[in-house]
Amino acid sequence: MYSIVASRSWRDGRVVDDDVLLEEIPDAVRQPEGVVWIDLLRPTVADMDALAAELSIPATSVEDALAPLERPKIVRHETHEFFTVYSTWLAPLADVKDGEGRLRTARISGIVLPTALVTIRLDDNFDMAPVLALWEENAELLKYGSGALLHGLLDVVVDGHFEAIQQLDDVVDILEEQLFEKGRTGPEFSRNVFLLRKDLVQLRRLVLPMREVISGLLRHRAGARTELDLWYDDLYDHVLRASEWTDSLRDMVSSLFETNLSLQDAHLNTIMKKLAAWAAIIAVPTAITGWFGQNVPYPGFAASSGMWMSASAIVGMSALLYVVFRKQDWL
Repeated sequence: MYSIVASRSWRDGRVVDDDVLLEEIPDAVRQPEGVVWIDLLRPTVADMDALAAELSIPATSVEDALAPLERPKIVRHETHEFFTVYSTWLAPLADVKDGEGRLRTARISGIVLPTALVTIRLDDNFDMAPVLALWEENAELLKYGSGALLHGLLDVVVDGHFEAIQQLDDVVDILEEQLFEKGRTGPEFSRNVFLLRKDLVQLRRLVLPMREVISGLLRHRAGARTELDLWYDDLYDHVLRASEWTDSLRDMVSSLFETNLSLQDAHLNTIMKKLAAWAAIIAVPTAITGWFGQNVPYPGFAASSGMWMSASAIVGMSALLYVVFRKQDWL
């Protein structure tokens, strides 16, 4: 089965096999004193059918594992549990195309049996190394079976959510500073706010259902409470904090957008008041000279030089007003 890219078997918290073969999986799974992890990368339908036959997994789980669009969820079957979660991270600005958001995701599905965890990845964007390190760090929890393996995986995923949320929070802080700096907002600012809100909406769709995943695991954990249940309680608290943080950031981004519109409206009102004041000042001499029809001799009167002087004065004053209005951001 070539889609198995990693596997490991533990007994009493110690690794006893780091290369579990397909034909060894049924025996390894049925050993009550051990726990097994199988990692599948880009499995085909034939691969999943072969594994399903070895572990007596129904076709619905195979279909969910390979379906292209699945939301984060956990489904409890008679013999196993099936879950789907998404890891998240922000791409570096240098790698982001124009008009594209920074949020990136990787899907991890899995089948949880009492003594085995089978992870299924459709791509290699999620690094399993931190998960393995966490399992080794908390090897004493492996005596509680596959629940310990699942906890380690979900813990790394939720930590990734927190890191992405923290980075988005930093972006919000930067936009808040730009919001009240004179002359800093404009189309680019509105575009950045839009992309940030787009990333937050996508992130919320992945973070919010995690509450159902963790709470579903807690509800269906049978037997007396153990040390592992305390770890799941802590994980559930982290998921709640991530959900609340995501919602608060979304509200802050909405406030950024609305505040920017309000500031633009206030700035436009200020410009209109100034222009109206200048128009009133200019209207006084215009009204007086127009009313009395003043046409007195002036330098260049009744000569072609007067035409050029007046034309130059019109162009010069118009250019001066344009420069002043442009500098004041009125144009």
